[in-house]
Amino acid sequence: MEPVEGGMTAQDLHFGLVVSKFNEFVTSRLLTGALDILQQHGTREEHIQIVRVPGAFEIPLIARQLAASQQFSAIICLGAVIRGDTPHFDYICTETARGISQATLETNTPIIFGVLTTNTVDQALERSGALERNRGADAARTAIEMANLMKHPLLQANVPPSPSRVSTPEEIDPLECW
Repeated sequence: MEPVEGGMTAQDLHFGLVVSKFNEFVTSRLLTGALDILQQHGTREEHIQIVRVPGAFEIPLIARQLAASQQFSAIICLGAVIRGDTPHFDYICTETARGISQATLETNTPIIFGVLTTNTVDQALERSGALERNRGADAARTAIEMANLMKHPLLQANVPPSPSRVSTPEEIDPLECW
């Protein structure tokens, strides 16, 4: 039995990149790594849309909107959250990850988590450095593979997106429940 895997060809793929402006000294390096990989694998410049958001917390909303537009093969989310002295770090990291995951399920589009969550600035710089250590590059590789994987016939089932909220009793038609 042959395993189903996504390829690494990106000529006909379209990518949306959502990039946090907060900690831009790190996120600009993640973006460079991601763009290098997309171009190395054949993505044309006109098939790449970059959207900059204020911070990591804002990434999920814009990623979801881009995915819902159905113009993109995958969305790449890039950000950097560096631990400080307050619990704010934990809240931002948790909700950003949750939001990206939820957006993926709601839209049936690969939305890749390329948000660094580090304890120190040095760790963030290390993970946004050379291509072999650049998590933006890693996120782009994952996006290419997942976009190709989603094109496989086995994964073309008409799976409705997950609902973003629970319906109220007034919205439910009892006859449709059967």
